[in-house]
Amino acid sequence: MPCSPAKARLLLKEKKAIVVRRTPFTIQLTIATGESKQPVSLGVDAGYKHVGLSASTEKAELYASEVELRPDVSDLLSARRTLRQSRRNRKTRYRAPRFDNRIRTKRKGWLAPSVENRINAHLSRIGAILRLLPVTKITVETASFDTQLLKNPDISGKEYQEGEQLGFWNVREYVLFRDGHACQHCHGRSKDPVFNVHHLESRRTGGDSPGNLLTLCETCHKALHRREIKLKTKRGQSFRAEAFMGIMRWEVLNRLKASHPELEVHNTYGYRTKHTRIVNGIDKSHCADAFCIAGNLGAERLCEFFFQKQTRRNNRQIHKLSILKHGLRKRNQAPFEVKGFRLFDKVVCQGEEGFIFGRRSSGSFDVRKLDGTRISAGISCKKLRLLEKRRTYLKEIRKEEALPPLPEGRSLRA
Repeated sequence: MPCSPAKARLLLKEKKAIVVRRTPFTIQLTIATGESKQPVSLGVDAGYKHVGLSASTEKAELYASEVELRPDVSDLLSARRTLRQSRRNRKTRYRAPRFDNRIRTKRKGWLAPSVENRINAHLSRIGAILRLLPVTKITVETASFDTQLLKNPDISGKEYQEGEQLGFWNVREYVLFRDGHACQHCHGRSKDPVFNVHHLESRRTGGDSPGNLLTLCETCHKALHRREIKLKTKRGQSFRAEAFMGIMRWEVLNRLKASHPELEVHNTYGYRTKHTRIVNGIDKSHCADAFCIAGNLGAERLCEFFFQKQTRRNNRQIHKLSILKHGLRKRNQAPFEVKGFRLFDKVVCQGEEGFIFGRRSSGSFDVRKLDGTRISAGISCKKLRLLEKRRTYLKEIRKEEALPPLPEGRSLRA
């Protein structure tokens, strides 16, 4: 259980404890103690982009954290697919289609890699807290979204079975009908009878949903790709986050129950969290929602929390996608270490803690905080002091300004 910094220093000085981890600063006792434990409740505010975590007892909040998840998994998979397809076309005149190695045909319950990555991130951060604190109860906020109701607030009855594309052969035919078979930029002034369906966002990120498609005549479509004109229309509402929450809400809960059968694992809903937060006058944040989900509303809250940012661990792409003169490609991989430092190593720079965001072979590094604040654009590596080697989750302590002051003797640092 957490103790005061003074007590931690005393235990370390007397050799009764050893340092296990720097962030969060964790010590482990080397002497025998009793087996009595305090009941600790962990609240998890699950989300598509951010995850809120809060562990508390009846008297005090012990741990608070906000995790920012990776948004680049889909883009990286699409880039890898493009590279592999182009390589196959370069090396062979014909490649027979293969359907016997598709994972969705081999294993039941297959999930998209982007969804699987976010689910594993939730479980990883929960597991990290379980290794720090003797948690006895886990409460996860699950949410269900009615996407059809979000599109049409007046929908009811059998209209749920009759989607917007009812009676159309494909998405293209529906988009042309929706736009009245007219160019949505020039509105027929070009007199071009040929119509194209244009993606407002790239197919890689926006998909083929009707909200991402727009009817353009061929003249405007070619001019747009030549960057001679600009569209004022923005893509329709995206329901990617809602779809993800619908998939993962039970998956995280079931995996937690299977991996930790000794713990009490429950779920709650967003409207209960919102009601609890408003009744108790707590400002909206991911950590505040997790604190309400944990259920110990009489506990004294911390005034600081750990902000964690998930980063890409490895990059196996050898060369860049663009081809230069003479068919050459630049290497896409930087050296493992430059002057003894890796990318995203935590260092002390000009009296502040930051992370290495850029390295140069000359030894001049770019050091920033996780919110993008630049400490130094080009400082010599000789003036940096290494604190921690890079990890998948980069951590820094941030202040929660809306909270009351922290009681004397309590801190996240010890």
